[in-house]
Amino acid sequence: MATRSITERELEEIYAFAVQLGKDAGRLLLEAAQSRFSDDGDSSQDFSEKDSAVDIVTKTDEDVESFIRTSIAKRYPDHAFVGEESYSKGASRAYLIDDAVPTWCVDPLDGTVNYTHLFPMFCVSIAFVVGGKPVIGVIYAPFLNQLFTACRGRGAWLNETQRLPLVRNPIPAMPKNAPGGCIFSCEWGKDRRDRPDGNLYRKVDSFLNMAAEVGGRGGKGGMVHGVRSLGSATMDLAYTAMGSFDIWWEGGCWEWDVAAGIAILQEAGGLVTTANPPEDPLTAEIEEVKLGGRLYLAIRAV
Repeated sequence: MATRSITERELEEIYAFAVQLGKDAGRLLLEAAQSRFSDDGDSSQDFSEKDSAVDIVTKTDEDVESFIRTSIAKRYPDHAFVGEESYSKGASRAYLIDDAVPTWCVDPLDGTVNYTHLFPMFCVSIAFVVGGKPVIGVIYAPFLNQLFTACRGRGAWLNETQRLPLVRNPIPAMPKNAPGGCIFSCEWGKDRRDRPDGNLYRKVDSFLNMAAEVGGRGGKGGMVHGVRSLGSATMDLAYTAMGSFDIWWEGGCWEWDVAAGIAILQEAGGLVTTANPPEDPLTAEIEEVKLGGRLYLAIRAV
């Protein structure tokens, strides 16, 4: 089936709709958070576990996704929808995005653990995907009042007024000894099994390699300026687009974790590719990022 084309005029209209939808959804997130620390609110926060004790869902996740999905269906009934909570609940198992159908890819609340602890790094993530590629991205972190937006060919923006990356004239080069001198971002992940061949051990090993002095760790030491974990892959990508992070690496991400961030980072001039190590790094081609690849490496604009 041929991919349905979207005109530039349609894309502009969809972009405006997506931005407003992100603002409205973010307002719902903020209201739910504020209800827990208002004088007459309910300070408790109920949640249920999905795959592990750090993979959780709240009623807010579900309510906000329902709001977003209903809003999109009313405005664009012929568009497909992929959302984290509807997938997790089993309402839809067709999580792989169909390249032939314009698709909204949504995480209603990325950073749910942060949200339950009222740590500000949580957000709504909305992407519009055409031909398998994110062409619109909206990320709104309402507690921080940070709105990241991008549309193909129109640049990436913070709060609709500040073009990204923040430092532009000129955009700083990567340190000559990169990753030395860089801010490196990576999350702990949801797989916490205590086994040497597990994801947790690989992550810890990577952290040590990046943080250790140059020449340490058997020559793998990177001596980065810092290792950061925001608790949200979506926010990690947004901060890479902003230029605050130099490098982001992650494994195990779903489409809704990265789609909006990819659109924003690419419009900010950054690079996103697979994190699978090539046989020969010096001669390997840089692969184009593919949604559903699960392993991602992102680098800020240079």
